[in-house]
Amino acid sequence: MDPVSLDFNHETLVALNVMIAIMMFGVSLELKPDDFKRIARNPKAPIIGLVLQFLILPAATCAAAWFLKIDPMLAMGMMLVASCPGGTFSNIMTWVARGNVAVSVSMTAVSSVAASVLTPLNFALYSWVNPYTRPLLTEIAMDPIGLLLVVIMVLGVPLVLGMLVGGRFPGLSRKVEKPLRLFAMGLMLLLAAIAFFKNTDQFLQHFNLFFFLVVAHNALALFLGYWGAKLSGLPPADCRAISLEVGIQNGALALVIIFTFFPNASGMLLIAGFWGVWHLVSGITLSTYWSRRPLEASVQTDQIQNKA
Repeated sequence: MDPVSLDFNHETLVALNVMIAIMMFGVSLELKPDDFKRIARNPKAPIIGLVLQFLILPAATCAAAWFLKIDPMLAMGMMLVASCPGGTFSNIMTWVARGNVAVSVSMTAVSSVAASVLTPLNFALYSWVNPYTRPLLTEIAMDPIGLLLVVIMVLGVPLVLGMLVGGRFPGLSRKVEKPLRLFAMGLMLLLAAIAFFKNTDQFLQHFNLFFFLVVAHNALALFLGYWGAKLSGLPPADCRAISLEVGIQNGALALVIIFTFFPNASGMLLIAGFWGVWHLVSGITLSTYWSRRPLEASVQTDQIQNKA
């Protein structure tokens, strides 16, 4: 493939992480310690979600790329994205979708830490399994301490601060819920628009190479997340959280890996770059749709569990 240069620099990724941290603070205002106690007592949902995210999705991606004989460079980009942990935006979208935010945050936290091992492992494994990508496979390494620090600063610190403020001022979350919900959605749309317009020429020039692959791949991830959770007997709120967690990947991490280890991998850059735009569009669309759908079944399930 011809060289492709996308405008995603280090400063942009840092700014993105700062904005994600701010939104994470808003999401955490509604979380209570009891939410995580319930998760600890009943870890079924997070475990199912992590299996779907780190086992089922990468394997399905590899099988699809192999069966369809997708261009090796593009296929490696798909497998790298599928191997990344859930993005923090999934927590925001789960909040908007009225899903189980505690499940989403738990999955994001655990998967982000586990990614220091599982992301390079899955990427290397499935790139080797696919005979079309095997010749392009190179050794990959990550800094687990650096990744852990990023996760703590972007996710852990805002989470703790949000819960502390929400506990100290219990009426605050009710007052700011709607404005924060609208702000979160508006900011995500703005980020998607900025990312697209900064790289319009590259995206349009190579549109036919990556667009349908990213759209189909993202739809597959959302589908596997939702129906995998549903078939496991989880309530609707958990299904929504897991679907968005599996479907909204940490595209910033994928770009950092590519720029660090595969700076000339044109196809991988196109897949990861456009995924970072498209998953916001698909996630916002799906979460907005779900925000208008009631969760009576989930409420009834919670009531039964509380009585038990």
